[in-house]
Amino acid sequence: MTEQHEQLAALREIRTIMDRSSRFISLSGLSGIGAGLSALVGVAAIQWHLSSRGLTYQNLYNDPVKQETGLFLAAVAVVVLILAISTAVYFTTRNAHKVKQSVWNSQAQRVVVNLSIPLAAGGVFCLVLLYHQYYSLIAPSMLVFYGLGLINCGKYTYRDIRSLGFCELALGLLACFIVDYGFLAWALGFGVLHLVYGAVMYYKYERSPQQVLN
Repeated sequence: MTEQHEQLAALREIRTIMDRSSRFISLSGLSGIGAGLSALVGVAAIQWHLSSRGLTYQNLYNDPVKQETGLFLAAVAVVVLILAISTAVYFTTRNAHKVKQSVWNSQAQRVVVNLSIPLAAGGVFCLVLLYHQYYSLIAPSMLVFYGLGLINCGKYTYRDIRSLGFCELALGLLACFIVDYGFLAWALGFGVLHLVYGAVMYYKYERSPQQVLN
């Protein structure tokens, strides 16, 4: 019986080594929580701006957007993006040192490349929607392409990333049919789902490091 346990332990160790060599396992759940909080702060700022001017989210695509509101939305988007990227880099770097893995190895490069391609395509598509004034589809499209990016890069890191991607994709597609709730869907996708995903990742892989495999 003891010999069987030793064999199972050896197999787990071999699997762990193979997993470390093929997947990027330094992603931190705290970076997901940071991204979620950043998104929710951005949503609150936008909601405050609209409410203070007697506007609703629907006014953004039913009525001409004033330059002041457009600049404010752009500024919030840039700040949220910078905060999300900064927290991701910080916590991922810290986590990489803990698991003794290089931050910018071949696995990390695959993750970035496979995530960036759908995101870049989505960014261009959103600019096309903006050019043609299809404002109501911009927020859902962000969720759709972000979900595709996560699904695309999920095979090079934790499989939980793919699960988050499918949730983002489904939410984005649903929001395409219910455009009046696009802003709410964006808040749920980039805010709440990131918080849930980050908490799950942190509990599974950082508080219980022996559960590295998934």
